[in-house]
Amino acid sequence: MGTRDLQKGSAEMILLALLEGRARHGYELAKLIESQSENKLQFHVASLYPMLYRLERKRLVEGRWVEKAGERRRRFYRLTPAGRRALAGHRRTWREFVTVLNTLTGFSHA
Repeated sequence: MGTRDLQKGSAEMILLALLEGRARHGYELAKLIESQSENKLQFHVASLYPMLYRLERKRLVEGRWVEKAGERRRRFYRLTPAGRRALAGHRRTWREFVTVLNTLTGFSHA
């Protein structure tokens, strides 16, 4: 399983986690993912926005258009209460999965 497969399987959790602190627009999310992952993960805008729309349809995030003088309007997304619950569930599942993987592979953190 490559990085691409891991990214696809954890995309929802990643986006929800990055929206946990404050509202962000799609381009900002893409750049944040690249910088915080040291360019190991990249979410291209062409795939990022459909994921955000899907999260919005599931009512996990809420989008709002914001216009600033002299700038293009941007759609900012924020986590909803349902999104916070979903993120907590993703984190529990991920923690359990990593624990099992560590046990099965003999890998442990330093």
